Amino acid sequence: MGRAVEELTRFLGAERAYTVPYEEVRATQLAALNERLQEQGDRVKLVGMRAKEAGITEIGDFADVVPLLLPHTAYKSYPESFLAEQRWDRLTKWLDTVSSRPIEGVDLDGIADVDDWIARLAKAGYFLSCTSGTTGKAAMLIASEADLDWTGRDNMAALAWGAGVKPARDRLIFGIAAMAQAARTEAITRATEEGLQRPGTERFGYPVPPITIGSITKMITLRKAIAGGTARPSEIAEFEATSAARQKAMDDAVGIAADALIAARQELLHISGMWAVLHKVAVEVRNRGYSAKDFNPENSCYVAGGLKGAVLPPDYREFIYETFNLGPRRNHQIYGMQEINSVMPRCHEGGRYHVPPWLVCLPLNKDGDALVTGEGEIEGRAAFFDLSMEGRWGGIISGDRIHLDFGPCKCGAGTPSVRDDIARYSDLQGDDKIACSGTVDAYVRGLA
Repeated sequence: MGRAVEELTRFLGAERAYTVPYEEVRATQLAALNERLQEQGDRVKLVGMRAKEAGITEIGDFADVVPLLLPHTAYKSYPESFLAEQRWDRLTKWLDTVSSRPIEGVDLDGIADVDDWIARLAKAGYFLSCTSGTTGKAAMLIASEADLDWTGRDNMAALAWGAGVKPARDRLIFGIAAMAQAARTEAITRATEEGLQRPGTERFGYPVPPITIGSITKMITLRKAIAGGTARPSEIAEFEATSAARQKAMDDAVGIAADALIAARQELLHISGMWAVLHKVAVEVRNRGYSAKDFNPENSCYVAGGLKGAVLPPDYREFIYETFNLGPRRNHQIYGMQEINSVMPRCHEGGRYHVPPWLVCLPLNKDGDALVTGEGEIEGRAAFFDLSMEGRWGGIISGDRIHLDFGPCKCGAGTPSVRDDIARYSDLQGDDKIACSGTVDAYVRGLA
């Protein structure tokens, strides 16, 4: 780790981490980006090829890093046939193109499925987190052990600043969502338990089977086979039985969670989950005759993601807050994404997400091939360089449209901040084309 990177990452856990003025760290961020290029430019094969093509040997300006940012699609650029045909050797070689360390010493003999492949990688020290991929291919994001440690500490630091919830180990934790079985998710859960969970108690986990990339991949493959008329009757029957069993578990879990929350209503709680599931549980709690008056006013919450297609009443948020006595100052909201290691907590006074010093926010044009500059608030495609990343390249171009301001926020913090109106270009315009995506995909497939 270079001196500039170390100087910025030392802010994690510091009192000023989310308030330090941008101008104070701007020059250090630029030096840190150059350090990352010198350290990892040749290690990450895809980045090395991009740098060579663009003729970039050092970063002297923020615009220099733009050609080196990877589109978020780069982490799902493997051929689908590698999964369908269980070509674990080829999939491992593909993963090597986006890893900052050569992938060596992984036992590939007798692998049963993709979940087994992920477990073999972890045993060799390579930790993989995958997006669910329910609308297509899963993104595969490699991380080191240091990355997992960082993401746990980063999430706890953001919680302490954004919601004032210190790691005092004085709460009962309720997880009200089906857990994705991924290294990053497990690291965050572990750090939250170690920081908040009262000794001698256990975290309440939503009682449904965990979501694995293997189960999602199997479901997608079978759906395609059914649509194409090639699925066997036994496969369809197994799929229907599995779906029915999972649906029953989901239905039963609502009541189980409601009863557990009611039983713990006088305790200090930290509730996390997804809006749609939390709303179902809140309705059950109300049906049993309980509401805010029965719960601790110092309860805290963290709710992630959107509605995922669920149709809820217009006041669903207020309904959840009022059910569990969740005040606005203990409502923890963040902006983040799987492709980066760090999160941006939302302040209460300004209602904006604050970018910490080790996370460089780079607003781009819609095509993602040029930096957008200007005075005041800037609209652009969100791109980031996470200087904490070790296991893979920290630069990513997202599919999000944001409004970014480098000036002070209403809350007084001087960090760059993002307005709370983030939208996906795919939702705004029906599709989303990043200029370099096709070229990057071709590079990666060629190397793999």
